[in-house]
Amino acid sequence: MVNESLESGPRLETSNMPPEPCCEPVLSPVQAIVVYTDREVYGAVGSRVTLHCSFWSSEWVSDDISFTWRYQPEGGRDAISIFHYAKGQPYIDEVGTFKERIQWVGDPRWKDGSIVIHNLDYSDNGTFTCDVKNPPDIVGKTSQVTLYVFEKVPTRYGVVLGAVIGGVLGVVLLLLLLFYLVRYCWLRRQAALQRRLSAMEKGKLHKPSKDSSKRGRQTPVLYAMLDHSRSTKAASEKKSKGLGESRKDKK
Repeated sequence: MVNESLESGPRLETSNMPPEPCCEPVLSPVQAIVVYTDREVYGAVGSRVTLHCSFWSSEWVSDDISFTWRYQPEGGRDAISIFHYAKGQPYIDEVGTFKERIQWVGDPRWKDGSIVIHNLDYSDNGTFTCDVKNPPDIVGKTSQVTLYVFEKVPTRYGVVLGAVIGGVLGVVLLLLLLFYLVRYCWLRRQAALQRRLSAMEKGKLHKPSKDSSKRGRQTPVLYAMLDHSRSTKAASEKKSKGLGESRKDKK
């Protein structure tokens, strides 16, 4: 009876078609925004200093981009907000120690969120943090820069080291230049001496032929001079004899 009831009931048709996939949206991962600042900046009391802040984002610069600067005093634990930029407008703290001393010099189009602090004081020593949000790219780490205020800005170690290295390289280049100059002059002098020696050797080879030709030319001239001297001597002797005979005849 059970089998008959089962057979008389409706049968479920099975199909070999694969199940339909679930249509859930797949979200592309958003890369984290990267913020850049200097590690350290130095300023003198009463002067001004620029705190640079730039960023990299995988998204275009949004109209809702925002920059936030926070300040943590030296030796302090808490950080306070001193500047905020949003909706194209800068908002400066009107209560804290940086009241009327902060100037916005950034440009979001160039991914720049820099500020300037005027009239520095020793109490400004501390750490400044730059935070950037570029929706939908809002995930990322902040960047910090430490400000040191001195009575007189010290010369940085890197500048001194660079000057020393530059001076050493300059001296080395000068010595190399002098070496090549002396070597060039010496080689030029050696070449000149070599040319003179070769010219002298060529002159020695041509001298015997010239001497022989001169001797051949001078030989008849010498004979002619000897004959002329002999003839003049004989004529003078004859003349003296003739004068002696004429004197004898007169006597």
